[in-house]
Amino acid sequence: MYQTVQFIHSYWAYLVLIMLLIATFNFIIGFATNKEYSATNFRIALFTLIVSHIQLLIGIVLYFTSGNMARWEGGMGEVMGNDSIRLYLVEHPLMMIIAIALITIGYSKHKKKLTSKPKFKMLAIFYGIAFLVVLSRIPWSAWF
Repeated sequence: MYQTVQFIHSYWAYLVLIMLLIATFNFIIGFATNKEYSATNFRIALFTLIVSHIQLLIGIVLYFTSGNMARWEGGMGEVMGNDSIRLYLVEHPLMMIIAIALITIGYSKHKKKLTSKPKFKMLAIFYGIAFLVVLSRIPWSAWF
């Protein structure tokens, strides 16, 4: 089961990154050019939200089914002392939860705005920061 969940989590991450990239640039361009907020923009924001939440659920399953949980038995000192273990057990999960929280907040806040420019601004800020947070804590050595 672990192999399957890890495979899905690894490849679903590409979809999350692609959607975050498309969404962020779409919203920045929409804000900068004073475009009218359309149903397509809403769908991009919603699909990015859904894809990222699915990735979070897959990641939670992976976190608790992986063999890395046994490494916590050595205590916090051992986990924090090893860069690789710290990345997989602390930094990556925490930062991804923060990124998905930012996406959720941005999506929720944009719905309360009545005109296009503030909608694009909310989405561009929150999705953009979330994109940077995701990029900062991807375990790049395990990706390629």
